[in-house]
Amino acid sequence: MTVIHQSAQDGYSKYSAVYEAGRPGYPPELQSWLTRSGIRSGTTVVDLGAGTGKFTKLLVRAGADIIAIEPVGAMREKISQNYPSVDTINGSATKMPLSDDSVDAVFCAQAFLWFATSEALEEIRRVLKPNGMLGLIWNVRDETEKWVTELSRIMAPFEANTPRFHEGKWKAVFPADGFAPLQELTFEHKHRGNFQNVVVNRIMSVSFISALPPHARSDVENQIRKLTDNYPELANDVDVDFPYHTLIAWTRKLST
Repeated sequence: MTVIHQSAQDGYSKYSAVYEAGRPGYPPELQSWLTRSGIRSGTTVVDLGAGTGKFTKLLVRAGADIIAIEPVGAMREKISQNYPSVDTINGSATKMPLSDDSVDAVFCAQAFLWFATSEALEEIRRVLKPNGMLGLIWNVRDETEKWVTELSRIMAPFEANTPRFHEGKWKAVFPADGFAPLQELTFEHKHRGNFQNVVVNRIMSVSFISALPPHARSDVENQIRKLTDNYPELANDVDVDFPYHTLIAWTRKLST
């Protein structure tokens, strides 16, 4: 049985369309990094916790054979709609329906914090071929921009026990048995578009915000919209640049 954190189950099941509209893609440098890392036609890659397929798109472009594993049904439907050639299956980080030593890489884009455990790493190691790659990808909001800091302030009261990137718990499981030391690389990235998608939908797609009851969700959305009073660059009639740092952290399965 696949166990899903309640925030993810409730929020992502109800508002997968908001997630698809509001979440940023990835910078072109990441596509180039995938190529340099050997992700190409003939490689078999797992997109673990694939969501609606934001990162899957890059793997499709690379020409890899893709297995998208996603436990939330509404999210899997989006992947199947957008990428019908991708093998999209129900599964989890601790129970992947794959053979031992069967895949060249496992990528977790925005997802590893949900299952950052030794048990998940053991399962990932099991399915990876020797020297196979584990890649962790994050679009991290750039809080040097004041209005981005304000967004974090609006969200903070609702976090509860939901795993968060900024807590750093995802990194505490490394170094990990059977894996080489973790390496990291960061690119600057901007999500450009209208205020509704780039800012409002982005925050409303956060799991624990999506899972709120309607009146509380409405209050959060109103607080976000009020930011335009103090930050004219967020006006509805202009495109907004939402700044991110895109972090890649990767390691490889040791051959012995």
